[in-house]
Amino acid sequence: MSETVNPNRKPYRLKGLTGEWEVVVGLEVHAQVLSESKLFSGASAAYGGEPNAHVSLVDAGLPGMLPVLNGYCVEQAIRTGLGLNAKINLFSQFDRKNYFYPDLPAGYQISQLYHPIVGEGYLDIDLENDVTVRIGIERLHLEQDAGKSIHDLDPDMTFVDLNRSGCALMEIVSKPDIRSPEEAGAYFKKLRSLVRYLGTSDGNMDEGSMRADVNVSVRRPGEGLGTRCEIKNVNSVRFVAQAVEVEARRQIEIIEDGGTIRQETRLFDPKAGETRSMRSKEDAHDYRYFPDPDLLPLELDPQWVEDIRASLPELPDAKRARFVSQYGLSSYDAGVLTAERDPADWYEEAAIGQDAKLVANWMTGELFGWLNKNGVELASSPVAPSALGALVGLITDGTISGKIAKDVFLIMTETGDAPGVIVEREGLRQVSDTGAIESAIDALMLGNPDKVAEVREKPKMFGWWVGQVMKATGGKANPGVVNDLLKAKLGVE
Repeated sequence: MSETVNPNRKPYRLKGLTGEWEVVVGLEVHAQVLSESKLFSGASAAYGGEPNAHVSLVDAGLPGMLPVLNGYCVEQAIRTGLGLNAKINLFSQFDRKNYFYPDLPAGYQISQLYHPIVGEGYLDIDLENDVTVRIGIERLHLEQDAGKSIHDLDPDMTFVDLNRSGCALMEIVSKPDIRSPEEAGAYFKKLRSLVRYLGTSDGNMDEGSMRADVNVSVRRPGEGLGTRCEIKNVNSVRFVAQAVEVEARRQIEIIEDGGTIRQETRLFDPKAGETRSMRSKEDAHDYRYFPDPDLLPLELDPQWVEDIRASLPELPDAKRARFVSQYGLSSYDAGVLTAERDPADWYEEAAIGQDAKLVANWMTGELFGWLNKNGVELASSPVAPSALGALVGLITDGTISGKIAKDVFLIMTETGDAPGVIVEREGLRQVSDTGAIESAIDALMLGNPDKVAEVREKPKMFGWWVGQVMKATGGKANPGVVNDLLKAKLGVE
């Protein structure tokens, strides 16, 4: 398998007792297709439900049952492949992958090995310091999920729930292009963002609808690929990065002690901070793949593929670039706002007719801070996009200061009231009347003649005067007007 050249990457090396080592990582990500029904049956693909409530005769693997391909799942796979800048194969084929688990009732899994629906593509990931690295995609293929074995309900028995059996999965296989724990986490996070933008998977890792098999090997810089171990079913961005680090260090210790790495499947235990052997890694011939005799090869109409391409939404990279050019945001702020589709849409609604940079600052600062502190999702925010935009509008037109706006924002989260209503009700309108501010300054100068002389000798004392005027006006004075009047009356620059 070829490696993608990435000249912008900062080299990542792990130090062993005998020198430096390079980490080589490839991810096989399983993303459950967002579809109402399963890949080869009409049973519900919804998460949860009573055990074995979403099971058809096909899912149960009963003799004589014939699979019928779900066309919408095929469309979702094509849409994902297009989002990955990948080749869509107009000819693909389903194979039987034979193995025997209690939660695989048919004794085989319908998958695609020799002729996947999606070929080579790529995904660009963003790292620190505005470094972008391109990770090659080897393939995307469709397959059906297995059921679930439950071992903790009885000390002597294993229970089987087939609700998940037959749900459509997209297995997205990267090339061995990932070179650090940071890159592995960034790739997994970016891929999740992409499928959620496309609407092809919900990416809910806690529900098992997106998980990664992490293939890790180590080598001396410049050498060929080493023997890889596969870490199965890692289901968070943080755990993916941790698994890479832990497994790479384990392999380095073995090699430096004179041992050899066995190709095997392992499990990651985040609590213990270690990987543990699960089984020796099977090769393709161990599964006795052969074309599924119940399913015809899949041949796609090129025009259908182009119609799907035309229906794609604006994707994260394009949206980020537009936010920089259209709204004048920094690359970092644009990246934060476009990492997921919902915050990006929320921001654009809030920014209508307002200072776009200031809206971004308030959203990534005050709003996100409040949401995180209170454990509230953006979709359930008590402050609507239009309300945050209106608050920013009150700042930019001089009605309130930024400091007062923070108090107004907190009241908005508690009451849901519009910012303009709060400002009027609480008497928070900013004082820009020069006469009132001048009176406050004159009173201060009259009562503090020694400080008048001092500020002319020590300009750093100017901040004290600003603070005293703001205090005298209850924090409502327009800071710009205060600064201008003070400079004129005190005779300082």
